[in-house]
Amino acid sequence: MHFKLPIQLGAMASLLIYSNAHAQHEGHAPMPMDMSEQAKQSAMPADYQSPPPPPPKGQEIRKYAIDDPGNKATNFAMAPVHDNRLFYYFSGDRFEYRSFDEGEAYLWDFQTWVASDYNKLYLESEGEWSIDEDKIESAQVELLYARAITSFWDLRGGVRYDFEPDPERAFAVLGIKGLAPQWFEVDANLYLSDEGDASFGLEAEYDILLTQRLILQPRLELGVAAQDVPEYGIGAGFTGVELGLRLRYEISRKFAPYIGISWESALGETANLIESGGGDPDTTSFVAGVKFWF
Repeated sequence: MHFKLPIQLGAMASLLIYSNAHAQHEGHAPMPMDMSEQAKQSAMPADYQSPPPPPPKGQEIRKYAIDDPGNKATNFAMAPVHDNRLFYYFSGDRFEYRSFDEGEAYLWDFQTWVASDYNKLYLESEGEWSIDEDKIESAQVELLYARAITSFWDLRGGVRYDFEPDPERAFAVLGIKGLAPQWFEVDANLYLSDEGDASFGLEAEYDILLTQRLILQPRLELGVAAQDVPEYGIGAGFTGVELGLRLRYEISRKFAPYIGISWESALGETANLIESGGGDPDTTSFVAGVKFWF
Protein backbone atom coordinates (compact mmCIF):
# COMPACT_ATOMS: atom_id res chain seq x y z
CA MET A 1 0.00 0.00 0.00
CA HIS A 2 2.76 2.40 0.79
CA PHE A 3 4.32 1.95 -2.67
CA LYS A 4 1.08 2.19 -4.66
CA LEU A 5 0.25 5.84 -3.80
CA PRO A 6 3.40 7.42 -5.35
CA ILE A 7 3.01 5.18 -8.36
CA GLN A 8 -0.61 6.33 -8.88
CA LEU A 9 0.31 10.03 -8.50
CA GLY A 10 3.11 9.67 -11.07
CA ALA A 11 0.78 7.95 -13.52
CA MET A 12 -1.79 10.80 -13.25
CA ALA A 13 0.90 13.47 -13.90
CA SER A 14 2.15 11.58 -16.96
CA LEU A 15 -1.39 11.34 -18.30
CA LEU A 16 -1.98 15.12 -17.89
CA ILE A 17 1.27 16.05 -19.68
CA TYR A 18 0.43 13.67 -22.53
CA SER A 19 -3.05 15.14 -22.95
CA ASN A 20 -1.73 18.74 -23.26
CA ALA A 21 0.95 17.74 -25.73
CA HIS A 22 -1.57 15.80 -27.83
CA ALA A 23 -3.97 18.79 -27.90
CA GLN A 24 -1.24 21.13 -29.13
CA HIS A 25 -0.22 18.63 -31.80
CA GLU A 26 -3.81 18.39 -33.08
CA GLY A 27 -4.19 22.23 -33.26
CA HIS A 28 -6.37 22.61 -30.16
CA ALA A 29 -5.72 24.97 -27.27
CA PRO A 30 -4.20 23.42 -24.21
CA MET A 31 -6.40 22.68 -21.29
CA PRO A 32 -6.93 25.75 -19.10
CA MET A 33 -5.02 25.72 -15.91
CA ASP A 34 -6.41 28.97 -14.39
CA MET A 35 -10.17 29.35 -13.80
CA SER A 36 -9.95 33.18 -13.64
CA GLU A 37 -8.22 33.29 -17.04
CA GLN A 38 -10.95 31.03 -18.43
CA ALA A 39 -13.60 33.41 -17.11
CA LYS A 40 -11.93 36.40 -18.81
CA GLN A 41 -11.76 34.62 -22.15
CA SER A 42 -15.40 33.61 -21.96
CA ALA A 43 -16.37 37.30 -21.36
CA MET A 44 -14.59 38.54 -24.57
CA PRO A 45 -16.60 39.07 -27.82
CA ALA A 46 -16.32 36.39 -30.43
CA ASP A 47 -14.50 38.72 -32.86
CA TYR A 48 -12.09 40.11 -30.26
CA GLN A 49 -8.47 40.38 -31.34
CA SER A 50 -5.54 41.15 -29.12
CA PRO A 51 -3.84 44.51 -29.86
CA PRO A 52 -0.60 44.35 -31.81
CA PRO A 53 2.63 44.64 -29.89
CA PRO A 54 4.09 48.18 -29.56
CA PRO A 55 6.72 49.24 -32.12
CA PRO A 56 10.32 48.92 -31.11
CA LYS A 57 11.75 51.85 -29.21
CA GLY A 58 13.58 54.27 -31.49
CA GLN A 59 16.30 56.83 -30.91
CA GLU A 60 15.39 59.39 -28.26
CA ILE A 61 15.01 63.07 -29.32
CA ARG A 62 17.01 65.69 -27.50
CA LYS A 63 14.60 68.38 -26.29
CA TYR A 64 17.09 70.99 -25.22
CA ALA A 65 19.85 72.97 -26.89
CA ILE A 66 23.51 72.85 -26.09
CA ASP A 67 25.90 75.61 -27.18
CA ASP A 68 29.33 74.43 -28.16
CA PRO A 69 32.25 76.68 -27.25
CA GLY A 70 33.17 79.19 -29.92
CA ASN A 71 31.32 81.54 -32.25
CA LYS A 72 28.80 79.09 -33.65
CA ALA A 73 26.02 77.34 -31.78
CA THR A 74 25.22 73.76 -32.77
CA ASN A 75 21.65 73.89 -31.51
CA PHE A 76 19.29 71.55 -33.28
CA ALA A 77 16.53 73.14 -35.43
CA MET A 78 17.91 76.64 -34.91
CA ALA A 79 17.66 79.05 -37.85
CA PRO A 80 20.47 81.60 -38.24
CA VAL A 81 19.49 85.17 -37.27
CA HIS A 82 21.10 88.02 -39.20
CA ASP A 83 21.24 90.40 -36.28
CA ASN A 84 22.34 94.03 -36.51
CA ARG A 85 22.98 94.01 -40.25
CA LEU A 86 23.42 97.16 -42.33
CA PHE A 87 20.39 98.29 -44.33
CA TYR A 88 20.01 101.07 -46.87
CA TYR A 89 17.08 103.02 -48.30
CA PHE A 90 16.51 105.78 -50.84
CA SER A 91 13.19 107.52 -51.50
CA GLY A 92 11.70 110.40 -53.41
CA ASP A 93 8.77 111.31 -51.21
CA ARG A 94 7.87 114.20 -53.51
CA PHE A 95 9.27 114.69 -56.99
CA GLU A 96 6.71 116.90 -58.65
CA TYR A 97 5.71 119.61 -61.09
CA ARG A 98 3.83 122.62 -59.66
CA SER A 99 1.62 125.09 -61.49
CA PHE A 100 0.35 128.26 -59.77
CA ASP A 101 -0.75 131.79 -60.67
CA GLU A 102 2.75 133.27 -60.55
CA GLY A 103 4.38 130.56 -62.67
CA GLU A 104 5.65 126.98 -62.63
CA ALA A 105 8.25 125.08 -60.62
CA TYR A 106 9.75 121.68 -59.92
CA LEU A 107 10.04 120.45 -56.35
CA TRP A 108 12.15 117.65 -54.95
CA ASP A 109 12.10 116.00 -51.51
CA PHE A 110 14.60 113.13 -51.29
CA GLN A 111 16.07 111.17 -48.43
CA THR A 112 18.45 108.27 -48.05
CA TRP A 113 19.77 106.43 -45.02
CA VAL A 114 22.12 103.67 -43.97
CA ALA A 115 21.17 101.91 -40.77
CA SER A 116 21.68 99.05 -38.35
CA ASP A 117 18.98 97.92 -35.92
CA TYR A 118 19.25 100.97 -33.67
CA ASN A 119 21.36 103.55 -35.50
CA LYS A 120 20.76 105.47 -38.73
CA LEU A 121 22.62 108.02 -40.77
CA TYR A 122 20.27 110.24 -42.81
CA LEU A 123 21.04 112.42 -45.82
CA GLU A 124 18.05 114.52 -46.86
CA SER A 125 17.54 117.21 -49.49
CA GLU A 126 14.60 119.45 -50.33
CA GLY A 127 14.29 122.34 -52.77
CA GLU A 128 12.46 124.09 -55.57
CA TRP A 129 13.47 125.09 -59.10
CA SER A 130 11.64 128.00 -60.75
CA ILE A 131 10.89 127.18 -64.39
CA ASP A 132 10.04 130.80 -65.28
CA GLU A 133 13.18 132.29 -63.76
CA ASP A 134 15.33 129.25 -64.58
CA LYS A 135 16.99 129.15 -61.19
CA ILE A 136 16.88 127.43 -57.82
CA GLU A 137 14.54 129.25 -55.45
CA SER A 138 15.41 127.17 -52.37
CA ALA A 139 17.72 124.26 -51.61
CA GLN A 140 18.75 122.62 -48.36
CA VAL A 141 20.64 119.50 -47.30
CA GLU A 142 20.54 117.78 -43.89
CA LEU A 143 22.98 115.22 -42.48
CA LEU A 144 21.51 113.59 -39.38
CA TYR A 145 22.38 110.79 -36.98
CA ALA A 146 19.38 108.95 -35.54
CA ARG A 147 19.02 106.57 -32.63
CA ALA A 148 15.93 104.42 -32.11
CA ILE A 149 14.44 105.34 -28.73
CA THR A 150 11.22 103.28 -29.09
CA SER A 151 9.82 100.86 -31.64
CA PHE A 152 8.33 103.71 -33.69
CA TRP A 153 10.45 106.79 -32.92
CA ASP A 154 13.98 107.97 -33.74
CA LEU A 155 15.80 110.77 -31.95
CA ARG A 156 17.82 112.69 -34.54
CA GLY A 157 20.56 115.28 -34.44
CA GLY A 158 22.92 116.80 -36.98
CA VAL A 159 23.42 119.73 -39.32
CA ARG A 160 21.44 121.46 -42.06
CA TYR A 161 22.86 123.71 -44.76
CA ASP A 162 20.78 126.10 -46.87
CA PHE A 163 22.35 126.86 -50.27
CA GLU A 164 19.41 129.05 -51.29
CA PRO A 165 18.04 131.61 -50.66
CA ASP A 166 21.17 133.72 -50.53
CA PRO A 167 23.07 134.30 -48.26
CA GLU A 168 23.83 130.70 -47.36
CA ARG A 169 23.56 129.63 -43.74
CA ALA A 170 23.99 126.56 -41.54
CA PHE A 171 21.92 125.12 -38.70
CA ALA A 172 22.28 122.67 -35.85
CA VAL A 173 19.34 120.24 -35.81
CA LEU A 174 17.64 118.26 -33.05
CA GLY A 175 14.36 116.45 -33.56
CA ILE A 176 12.26 113.30 -33.67
CA LYS A 177 10.87 111.26 -36.55
CA GLY A 178 8.45 108.37 -36.49
CA LEU A 179 4.88 107.10 -36.38
CA ALA A 180 2.37 108.78 -34.08
CA PRO A 181 -0.77 106.90 -32.92
CA GLN A 182 -3.20 106.15 -35.77
CA TRP A 183 -0.19 105.88 -38.16
CA PHE A 184 0.57 109.56 -38.70
CA GLU A 185 4.10 110.02 -40.06
CA VAL A 186 5.68 112.88 -38.13
CA ASP A 187 8.96 114.76 -38.55
CA ALA A 188 9.54 117.55 -35.99
CA ASN A 189 12.82 119.47 -35.65
CA LEU A 190 14.37 122.36 -33.75
CA TYR A 191 16.89 124.50 -35.67
CA LEU A 192 19.58 126.88 -34.43
CA SER A 193 21.32 128.89 -37.15
CA ASP A 194 24.98 129.92 -37.17
CA GLU A 195 23.77 133.41 -36.28
CA GLY A 196 21.79 132.24 -33.26
CA ASP A 197 18.32 132.29 -34.86
CA ALA A 198 16.05 129.55 -33.49
CA SER A 199 13.14 128.01 -35.37
CA PHE A 200 10.91 124.94 -35.43
CA GLY A 201 9.56 122.86 -38.31
CA LEU A 202 6.83 120.22 -38.35
CA GLU A 203 5.78 117.86 -41.14
CA ALA A 204 2.96 115.32 -40.86
CA GLU A 205 1.45 112.89 -43.38
CA TYR A 206 -1.28 110.27 -43.31
CA ASP A 207 -2.17 107.59 -45.87
CA ILE A 208 -5.84 106.82 -46.50
CA LEU A 209 -6.18 103.56 -48.45
CA LEU A 210 -9.14 103.91 -50.83
CA THR A 211 -8.09 100.58 -52.34
CA GLN A 212 -4.94 98.50 -52.00
CA ARG A 213 -3.28 100.66 -54.71
CA LEU A 214 -5.20 103.96 -54.71
CA ILE A 215 -4.08 106.08 -51.74
CA LEU A 216 -5.11 109.58 -50.65
CA GLN A 217 -2.48 111.43 -48.62
CA PRO A 218 -3.18 114.62 -46.63
CA ARG A 219 -0.03 116.54 -45.73
CA LEU A 220 0.78 119.37 -43.31
CA GLU A 221 3.83 121.62 -42.91
CA LEU A 222 4.15 124.25 -40.19
CA GLY A 223 6.96 126.68 -39.40
CA VAL A 224 7.70 128.77 -36.31
CA ALA A 225 10.49 131.32 -35.74
CA ALA A 226 11.73 132.65 -32.41
CA GLN A 227 13.16 135.91 -33.84
CA ASP A 228 12.66 138.28 -36.76
CA VAL A 229 15.08 137.56 -39.58
CA PRO A 230 14.22 140.31 -42.09
CA GLU A 231 17.00 139.46 -44.56
CA TYR A 232 15.21 136.19 -45.23
CA GLY A 233 11.70 137.66 -45.03
CA ILE A 234 10.94 135.87 -41.75
CA GLY A 235 9.03 137.34 -38.83
CA ALA A 236 8.84 136.04 -35.28
CA GLY A 237 5.98 133.64 -34.49
CA PHE A 238 4.22 131.30 -36.89
CA THR A 239 5.89 131.82 -40.25
CA GLY A 240 3.83 129.70 -42.59
CA VAL A 241 1.64 126.68 -43.18
CA GLU A 242 1.24 124.34 -46.15
CA LEU A 243 -1.69 121.97 -46.62
CA GLY A 244 -1.57 119.38 -49.38
CA LEU A 245 -3.74 116.59 -50.70
CA ARG A 246 -2.25 114.03 -53.10
CA LEU A 247 -3.90 111.04 -54.74
CA ARG A 248 -1.44 108.40 -55.88
CA TYR A 249 -1.74 105.06 -57.63
CA GLU A 250 0.86 102.47 -56.70
CA ILE A 251 1.80 100.68 -59.90
CA SER A 252 4.12 98.83 -57.56
CA ARG A 253 4.93 99.45 -53.92
CA LYS A 254 8.10 101.18 -55.08
CA PHE A 255 6.66 103.47 -57.75
CA ALA A 256 3.50 105.59 -57.63
CA PRO A 257 2.48 108.56 -59.81
CA TYR A 258 0.20 111.12 -58.17
CA ILE A 259 -1.77 114.30 -58.68
CA GLY A 260 -2.95 116.77 -56.09
CA ILE A 261 -3.32 120.28 -54.80
CA SER A 262 -1.21 122.31 -52.39
CA TRP A 263 -2.07 125.52 -50.53
CA GLU A 264 0.65 127.63 -48.91
CA SER A 265 0.15 130.67 -46.72
CA ALA A 266 2.56 132.89 -44.84
CA LEU A 267 1.43 133.76 -41.31
CA GLY A 268 1.82 136.61 -38.84
CA GLU A 269 4.77 138.95 -39.24
CA THR A 270 6.10 136.90 -42.13
CA ALA A 271 2.88 137.54 -44.09
CA ASN A 272 3.18 141.26 -43.33
CA LEU A 273 6.74 141.35 -44.66
CA ILE A 274 5.64 139.66 -47.91
CA GLU A 275 2.72 142.01 -48.39
CA SER A 276 4.88 145.09 -47.70
CA GLY A 277 7.19 143.90 -50.49
CA GLY A 278 4.27 143.65 -52.93
CA GLY A 279 3.96 139.85 -52.80
CA ASP A 280 1.02 137.55 -52.19
CA PRO A 281 1.27 135.56 -48.94
CA ASP A 282 -1.06 132.83 -50.28
CA THR A 283 -0.32 130.38 -53.09
CA THR A 284 -2.43 127.55 -54.45
CA SER A 285 -0.73 125.02 -56.72
CA PHE A 286 -1.77 122.08 -58.86
CA VAL A 287 0.83 119.32 -58.47
CA ALA A 288 1.70 116.15 -60.41
CA GLY A 289 4.60 113.89 -59.69
CA VAL A 290 5.90 110.49 -58.64
CA LYS A 291 6.74 108.87 -55.32
CA PHE A 292 9.36 106.13 -55.38
CA TRP A 293 11.80 104.21 -53.22
CA PHE A 294 14.36 101.43 -53.42
